Amino acid sequence: LNRLPERWRRLLLPVYPWAVGRLSRTLKHLDAARPIDLVISSHSAAIKAVRPPTGVAHLCYCHAPARYIWSLAGQYGAASVPLRLAAPMYRVWDRRTARRVSAFLANSTHIAGEVRRCYRRPAEVVHPPVRTGFFTPDSRTPRGSHWLCAGALVPYKRFDLAIDAANRARHALTIVGSGPELERLRRRAGPTVSFVHDATDAQLRDQYRRARLLIYPQHEDFGITAPEALACGTPVVAYGRGGALDTVEDGATGALFERQTVDSLLEAIGRCPSNRGSVCRAQSERFAPEVFREKFLSAVRGLVRGGSGPARAGRG
Repeated sequence: LNRLPERWRRLLLPVYPWAVGRLSRTLKHLDAARPIDLVISSHSAAIKAVRPPTGVAHLCYCHAPARYIWSLAGQYGAASVPLRLAAPMYRVWDRRTARRVSAFLANSTHIAGEVRRCYRRPAEVVHPPVRTGFFTPDSRTPRGSHWLCAGALVPYKRFDLAIDAANRARHALTIVGSGPELERLRRRAGPTVSFVHDATDAQLRDQYRRARLLIYPQHEDFGITAPEALACGTPVVAYGRGGALDTVEDGATGALFERQTVDSLLEAIGRCPSNRGSVCRAQSERFAPEVFREKFLSAVRGLVRGGSGPARAGRG
C-alpha cells in the first residue's frame, strides 16, 4: 500500500483492515522470536488498529483520525463512490479497534478532541517537535513590512485568501512553496504578490526573519509553519481553528481571525502586534525538540513500567 500514490491508497480503504491484520500477525511472530516491550504507532489512517501481541502495551501518537472518513468525508466522498460506500462500515471498524490502544497521544488540543469524538478515548497532548535550534531570530537581518505565506501550494492551505487580501490592500506578499496550485495562484495574484519556489531550509528561515508577519489562513491539525515563524520572532495571523489555537496567542504572538474571508483576515492583520520578537520566540520554545522528547518518553516509561496491565484492559 505504501508504494501507491495517496489518491489510490484511499480507494483501497476496504482492504485496510486486512493489511493491518497482516501486520498484527507479523508482530505476533516477531514477539515469539524476540519479546516486544512496547508497540508504538504513528496514526493518521488505520495503523492504530494494529493488534499488539498478548500482554504488550500499545502507544498511539495520533496525527488525526482518517480525515476522509471522519472530518472531511463530504469533500473526499463526493469524488469517490467506493469511498462513500465503504465509509460507514470503516467508521465502525475504526472506532472498535481503538480499544487495541493502551494510551493515545495527540499532536494538538484539536486532535485530542477528535480522538474523543471519533474513538471515545482520552488523549494526552504532545506537540510535534519544531526545530527551534535552526529557526532562530537574527538581529542582523532587517525586518521588512511585507507579508509572508509558506507551505505546500495545495487548495486547503487557502493561499488564495492571502492573495486576495494582498490584492485588495495593495500590500506586498511573498509566497514560499511549490505544488499543484502554483499556476492558478499566479494567475490570481496582483502586482504586489511574488513567489519563491524550491526554497532551501536556510532560505525559508531568511524569509521568516525578514517578513512583517506570517499569514496562516488554513485549518491544520497542528501545522509546523506557524511555530517555525514564531521561533524566528515573526508574529502569525492565523485562522482561529485547529492547531493554530495551540501555537498563536491572539494579541501577544499574532492575531486570530474567525472567518476565512478577506475582511476577517485584513481586520486581524490590522491588529497584529509589532516588535514582539522575544515574546514570539518564547512561545515557540514550548515546541522545542527536547520538550517533545521528554513528554513522549514519559508516556513510554509509564506504559513500560505499567507492564501488560493497560494492554490487557484495552484489548479489542
